[in-house]
Amino acid sequence: MGAIITGTGSALPARCVTNAELAERIDTSDEWIVERTGIRQRYIAGQGETTATLATEAARNALSAAGRTAADIDLIIVATTSADNSFPASATKVQALLGAPTCAAFDVQAVCSGFVYALSIADAMIGAGSARCALIIGAETMTRLLDWEDRTTCVLFGDGAGAVVLEANDDPSRGIIATRLHADGCQAPMLYADGGISTTQTTGMIRMAGREVFRHAVTNLAQVLTDVIADAGLAASDIDWVVPHQANKRIIDATVKKLGLTADRVIMTVDRHANTSAASVPLALDCAVRDGRIQRGDMLALEAMGGGFTWGACLLRY
Repeated sequence: MGAIITGTGSALPARCVTNAELAERIDTSDEWIVERTGIRQRYIAGQGETTATLATEAARNALSAAGRTAADIDLIIVATTSADNSFPASATKVQALLGAPTCAAFDVQAVCSGFVYALSIADAMIGAGSARCALIIGAETMTRLLDWEDRTTCVLFGDGAGAVVLEANDDPSRGIIATRLHADGCQAPMLYADGGISTTQTTGMIRMAGREVFRHAVTNLAQVLTDVIADAGLAASDIDWVVPHQANKRIIDATVKKLGLTADRVIMTVDRHANTSAASVPLALDCAVRDGRIQRGDMLALEAMGGGFTWGACLLRY
């Protein structure tokens, strides 16, 4: 039994903040940000907007697209680094807000790779017969982890959520074909938050060695994409769309160039959303589905890398 995506959805906070607005409060400029990252704006969660509320809105949109209701769901996984509480899991909050059944609901923490990790877990659970209709959500309020005095990181991130409905399917020509997941904990000092429940009893703020992260990202993402495509017995030329983690336009460009692909086969939303961590891949996927670029039957390659380091890729026929 395989798993297919039957619906996508997304949600963004009400407030959009442009580079020009950021430049009024920190030492930066629109030109500096665009040249180095490709980012032009981002959405920042306001009062009453949390990771769980954004996740729930994205989930409702995905359910509507799939023609399903909360009553159909038997698994909820939320990929997030910015959960509403230390516990319970944000997935249980989404379950309550949706009025979903008392099914399994839990969070996955793999930072920016979280959605790809969660998708792989749900695919395995569906394949094992322990679920048939799952909600997989990437949701973040990363701006609440930012040091607004650090212009090298605070310009990079935004808030949002993306979701998919993943359902059991016995048609081998559709659905998830192959996934690859990796982690290298030795690289954690390159990208991390300097706090935590068991260490400082604070949430901490994002710290990043930008050049090192860039170098590792291009190398690791190009390799994991190459590997997952080979696992499926395909070539890069068989990929209709790459849906990458939206961290930095330069990373995306360099990664697809290593694969020999052109920019017109890449879904790019980093200019509008900035880096929304675990939400970025499903956000980009939903945008491209809704604007008509991604069509049923297209071969998609999803990839992401985040703090830890964690990274992974998923190949699927939409």
